[in-house]
Amino acid sequence: MTVSRVFRFTRAGLWLAPLLLLAGLSSAVQADESATQLVERTAEDMLRTLESRRTEIDADPGLIYRLVGAKLAPHFDFARITQSAVGRDWGKATPAQRDALIEGFRQLLVRTYGKALLRYTGQEVIYQAAKPGPHKGTVVVPTQVRAPGAAPIPIDYRMYKKGGSWKVYDLVIDNVSLISNYRSQFRTTIGRSGIDGLIAELNAKNTPGV
Repeated sequence: MTVSRVFRFTRAGLWLAPLLLLAGLSSAVQADESATQLVERTAEDMLRTLESRRTEIDADPGLIYRLVGAKLAPHFDFARITQSAVGRDWGKATPAQRDALIEGFRQLLVRTYGKALLRYTGQEVIYQAAKPGPHKGTVVVPTQVRAPGAAPIPIDYRMYKKGGSWKVYDLVIDNVSLISNYRSQFRTTIGRSGIDGLIAELNAKNTPGV
């Protein structure tokens, strides 16, 4: 079954918007209506909460991070995302360092996504049918973001099954992978100041007010 839906979202939120932009998921590998329904319910709940609690969020901006962490973050595989972004240096990290990297990167992505939500104004998003992903058991959901007077922006959402549920493990915007983008930054930091240096850098970026 081919599914194509249109939603609206701000361009600023594209990097961390897979959960809001995945309603209507249809897998060319194997349809999974329970996953579609879960994602759609989560997306609609997040938007309703954003609108209904806007006054609270304006008074306490940190609330948006807590809402994103509670409602959307569980649908990301942050361990896989972090390991892939760290790349070859992952094997050098101790278990404690790995845990710190995962938590630091999770907080960074949640904060980035939360800030994008605060700038919600409306963008047209066109969904196309999902297709098999680059690896066995994965799918890619192609979308386009369209704004008046601008060229469409292609966004591919990469997902895989974990414990019977779909999880986001990467997204590609205009042919640039989120993981690949961070991998180059992380490699530079690790080369300069080691794993602990990357952990410190992530923690600094997650400091309130930054």
